[in-house]
Amino acid sequence: MVNVSVALRALNSRNYRLFFSGQSVSLIGTWMTRVATSWLVYRLTHSAFLLGVASFAGQIPLFFLAPLAGVWVDRWDRHRTLVVTQALSMLQSVALAALALTGVIQVWHVIALMLLQGVINAFDMPARQAFVIQMVDNRADLPNAIALNSSMVNGARLIGPAVAGVVIAAVGEGFCFLIDGISYLAVIASLAAMHLPAAAARQTGKRVLEELAEGWRYVLQSAPIRTILLLLAAVSLMGMPFTVLMPIFAGKILHGGPHTLGILMASIGVGALVGAVALAGRRTVLGLGKVIPISAGIFGAALVAFGFSRMLWVSVALLGAAGFGMMRNMAACNTILQTILDEAKRGRVMAFYTMALAGMYPFGSLLAGAAAAKIGAPLTVSLSGVCCLIGAGLFARDLPRLRTFIRPIYEQLGILPEIASGLEAASAMPSASEG
Repeated sequence: MVNVSVALRALNSRNYRLFFSGQSVSLIGTWMTRVATSWLVYRLTHSAFLLGVASFAGQIPLFFLAPLAGVWVDRWDRHRTLVVTQALSMLQSVALAALALTGVIQVWHVIALMLLQGVINAFDMPARQAFVIQMVDNRADLPNAIALNSSMVNGARLIGPAVAGVVIAAVGEGFCFLIDGISYLAVIASLAAMHLPAAAARQTGKRVLEELAEGWRYVLQSAPIRTILLLLAAVSLMGMPFTVLMPIFAGKILHGGPHTLGILMASIGVGALVGAVALAGRRTVLGLGKVIPISAGIFGAALVAFGFSRMLWVSVALLGAAGFGMMRNMAACNTILQTILDEAKRGRVMAFYTMALAGMYPFGSLLAGAAAAKIGAPLTVSLSGVCCLIGAGLFARDLPRLRTFIRPIYEQLGILPEIASGLEAASAMPSASEG
């Protein structure tokens, strides 16, 4: 059983509690827009390739801009940066809604506005990741806050697609975009209500490219950070773009419509939410290393099987397993990275994390769309799963070596002594089987 007080301990911090509340509302709108955008492109074109192109446009700025944005995130006030990026995202959603509701929207409009959102996200995502530590009063609550962030994202992934399916079927995609635009007001209000100490701008005499190179060297010289980012990049390139093909599975493979698409996307959210909640109940980062290859393996195996499924209930179950493995892998990687990295380089490292996680996604989306057009969506997804299984195996092989690099950092942070004392205390208590 998950101890609720342990699983929710980061919410004791007022600023994080505000952020969690506002972002929970906003993310529901974000997931509604994701589903509505995919369905709109598919409805207008019936093209697997253009589904990939649209997703590519929304993510490609992260690959090129996120590393540079990370330098600025380390320089700027992260709170102010988030207020600006959320306001710009709201305007982007309102523009989509206006075009769709007036009936003039075309595929190139969608692609152009997704490209704009990608530019905004290149700054928003590293800032949001790096800002987490400023919102928690106790640094020991950082892993819990990261796990709660994952729970929040996947709670929204569960609700948003289901609502989107109903809204699209009833009144069309435009109202999904409009709801999303309005939902940004919640997170902007939560950011405005925070009480934060004035953050002094970091003074540096270095140029942006010099600081970028410094961050890159830091990543390359740290075996754990480098290996984690490589696995994330591989899974993001080969595995995660399977969601781009969901309209094809909903329409052609499973013979459904927008409701079916909503169910499929929601099932991913259910599995991911379960995985994130389980991580939130952990008291320590110790042991997360082995979670990474196991969860990547679950994700890959579920994708392989999903490609062969032709029954809705089987597909739903397999997507739940895929969501579970995907989210546990991402959250475990994020938690270890944020625990071991140098604070002065937090923005830059999280920018490379964004680049690995979201920046590789557009290339995978384009690849998945092109492959599905040639060999079909089912075989494309199954082959993606095989690639994820290979990545999980390679990481598992390197895990013992990585532990030798991480252990001194945990000792310096006081994590290992704390765990040791906790184990001693636990050993002195009767076990559940003895009670």
